[in-house]
Amino acid sequence: MLNRIFALIIKEFLAVWRDKKSRFVLIVPPIIQLFIFAFAATLDVKNVPIGILNRDNGRQGFELAQRFHGSPVFNKIIYLQSVDEIGPFIDNMRGVMVVSLDEQFSRNLEAQQPAQVQLILDGRKSNTTQIVAGYASSIIQTFNDDFAALSGFPQQNTILVIRNWFNPNLLYYWYNIPSLSGILTMLVALLVTALSVARERELGTFDQLLVSPATPFEILVGKTVPAVVISMLEGSLIIFVGVFIFQIPFTGSLFLLYCSMFVFVLAIVGVGLFISSLSQTQQQAVLGSFLFMSPSVLLSGFATPIENMPAWLQPVTYLIPLRYYLVVAKGIFLKDMPGDIVFNNIWPTAIIALCTLTAASWLFKRRLQ
Repeated sequence: MLNRIFALIIKEFLAVWRDKKSRFVLIVPPIIQLFIFAFAATLDVKNVPIGILNRDNGRQGFELAQRFHGSPVFNKIIYLQSVDEIGPFIDNMRGVMVVSLDEQFSRNLEAQQPAQVQLILDGRKSNTTQIVAGYASSIIQTFNDDFAALSGFPQQNTILVIRNWFNPNLLYYWYNIPSLSGILTMLVALLVTALSVARERELGTFDQLLVSPATPFEILVGKTVPAVVISMLEGSLIIFVGVFIFQIPFTGSLFLLYCSMFVFVLAIVGVGLFISSLSQTQQQAVLGSFLFMSPSVLLSGFATPIENMPAWLQPVTYLIPLRYYLVVAKGIFLKDMPGDIVFNNIWPTAIIALCTLTAASWLFKRRLQ
């Protein structure tokens, strides 16, 4: 039995390696995607064009406008001449924000009266506008503090000191690449397993397997082990690139990370084998893989926090293996996550893996009858 399983494993490795398209898909796209997503898939807001409508002729209005010029966030500032230009400026997406100062701005400040600054934001880019509004509020607050200090006006003695734990400089790729180690590993595991049986059917070699001495269980193991090994190697490559090329700190246990990755890959391989057993062609297998991939990424908490999702949708995320692995990967990379918290995320993944592998085994045997 072991000799037959070992022969099937070697045969599966050779089938993947000898296929030029398979080699290309497994090596080149994940690396390209890693570098693209590490820099392109970012929620950082930089080089934002904004408009300023300064109807105040006083020194304080000019000073505040100049402070926006000094911010590295706003690379292009367009001065508007009238209120009528605000609508077209936002409608035509020439900028995401307009800072509007009225005619009494400097006069109100000098008289110690409330001086209003209006921010008009493009709500079509909700996340960007929230961040830009935060930057603008910070600039205005600094201006207020400096003006109060120079004028001798009373101000609060409270000082806000901000410290960012685990990612002091708020580098977005420190968050992105540990997450991509799970997403790209899932992509490879799905493609390798989903295409395995479908490829055999298209090439006509699946019938040869059926008449061989190997049992359905042995065939299934022979398909599973190579996919797990290839996916783990892919995940290791991404971790290596993240640590040694992107210089992301790795503060936790490598052993715990690999244990989590192994259980995670088993869960994904079960899904891939299930899709492969259903598919008659490789095209169907690829479509089935992406049908699973898209909601998994969206519901994993990678792009948007799970807490922000509707209450009825949040329980569905407990069925997504990627949800648990992302917590472990970011935790082990950045904050030395202890073993008990890692275990709390491994055991749900292990249950999902047991269910997916059992379902794949059942469907595989059923399709052979």
